[in-house]
Amino acid sequence: MVPLKYKYFGLEEYIDEETMFIHFSKHYVAYLNNLNKAVAGTPQAQMSIEELLRTLDMNNATLRNNAGGYFNHNMYFAGMSRSGGSPKGALAAAIDRDFGSFDNFKKAFAEAGAKRFGSGWAWLVVNNGKLQVVSTANQDNPLMPGLGVSGIPILAMDVWEHAYYLKYQNRRGDYINNFFNVIDWDVAEQLYQKAITPKP
Repeated sequence: MVPLKYKYFGLEEYIDEETMFIHFSKHYVAYLNNLNKAVAGTPQAQMSIEELLRTLDMNNATLRNNAGGYFNHNMYFAGMSRSGGSPKGALAAAIDRDFGSFDNFKKAFAEAGAKRFGSGWAWLVVNNGKLQVVSTANQDNPLMPGLGVSGIPILAMDVWEHAYYLKYQNRRGDYINNFFNVIDWDVAEQLYQKAITPKP
């Protein structure tokens, strides 16, 4: 389990305490427990979560859903804080380079979340050195094979209803707009630097 770096009420008024409590202690913990059960006694138990996802048998629904749910929620919770604002440094420059402006990125990211039918995720990824916005369904993510989208995730936005419905009801767009107030751009920058650093 990766603990939250803030209290359940830490992102009020954008994400309410009750939603955060249920999301983390019920949904996330269930994915974690089910993942541990699914890999117990298998070679995958020794893999990093990233390696497991990249080599996943996509027909294994139990592992696909729970490994995805575990990784995706780790990204989501870690990628938020009270900081908000906008990116700086190399990531800010890369966003300007690949999207034209920060406002263009925000529009693309918001649309990826808003247009995802049903449950899923919006992602900012590094793909062959370039930043891209992509979306995946359910608990899929860009590390998984055969999805038609790929890249190394550096920012995740959960658009399952359990992420916002207690506060926003059917107003997913309001949740998405407020999500920009809680992005921890320092975390995204660290993940970006790691993603573009050549492997030894």
